[in-house]
Amino acid sequence: MTGAFQQLPEELKLATSAHVKYIQSLDTRQDEYDYWLTEHLRLNGVYWGLTALHLLGVPEGLPRSETIDFVLSCQHEDGGFGAAPGHDAHMLSTVSAVQILAMVDAFDELETRGKGKAQVGKYIANLQNRQTGTFAGDEWGEEDTRFLYGAFNALSLLGLMDLIDVDKAVDYVAACANFDGGYGVSPGAESHSGQIFTCVASLTIAKRQDLIDKERLGKWLSERQLANGGLNGRPEKKEDVCYSWWVLSSLEMIGKTHWIDRDKLINFILQCQDTEKGGISDRPGDMVDVWHTLFGITGLSLLGYPGLELVDEVYCLPKSTITRIFGP
Repeated sequence: MTGAFQQLPEELKLATSAHVKYIQSLDTRQDEYDYWLTEHLRLNGVYWGLTALHLLGVPEGLPRSETIDFVLSCQHEDGGFGAAPGHDAHMLSTVSAVQILAMVDAFDELETRGKGKAQVGKYIANLQNRQTGTFAGDEWGEEDTRFLYGAFNALSLLGLMDLIDVDKAVDYVAACANFDGGYGVSPGAESHSGQIFTCVASLTIAKRQDLIDKERLGKWLSERQLANGGLNGRPEKKEDVCYSWWVLSSLEMIGKTHWIDRDKLINFILQCQDTEKGGISDRPGDMVDVWHTLFGITGLSLLGYPGLELVDEVYCLPKSTITRIFGP
């Protein structure tokens, strides 16, 4: 594999320094309209950018103290986090906050300067539907397997899984399984690569992979690869760099990564980067954004691309962070 990487033409090698500069520039664009249009994604964006920087080998690429200050400024009295200061608390931004604090090893600051781990855990646990086992995103009640996975991700990082009914949640995930081996957003919904990741990762955290039909799921996931090497989210859809994460991480969890053409996927991801200004787009020639930048890099990390830190396929955090928290 390494020999194949060395033979790549220069324009098809990862433009690491350009990507680092692109991510670092994102918070300097406050005079741009798009910056304020995306305020509802601010905390998620910090997580996407910081994770990408860690995987690129530049963990200090964003200032640690300012990052922690911003995360804590988004926390509410009930323990939850909003997307930016003044925004309502939500499961997705709360999970991003926990992931960021895990990456920069700042759970102690959550205790001393924030509302504490226990309060965060209580906020998340209160979003569980105790009858069905699934989770809502916020107090308004929208339920989705993304929120269930988010709860499992954050609570396990905090060491607070005992606050929720794990068995009930696992039963809900099992009910989302389809005849094709995939999972939908809720029972009866069509299989989708993103929802498959949330369900497979949740079952992996709960140590219940025995519920997964790995052969059937592996077949469905491997069929997401198109002729140009890219992966799509479901049949008859276009390829998109973000599925380099959603599909590949699920294949990694069930031990089937070798069922796709790795070299073709690497080439597809590298074709989607802006080698001059940095960033990765959904497909070649489109505008870059930090979301696709992260998931292009995580895909390359899972594929063993040289020079990248290893990403954990369950948590979408550096392996080094997961090892520090849970041990080897």
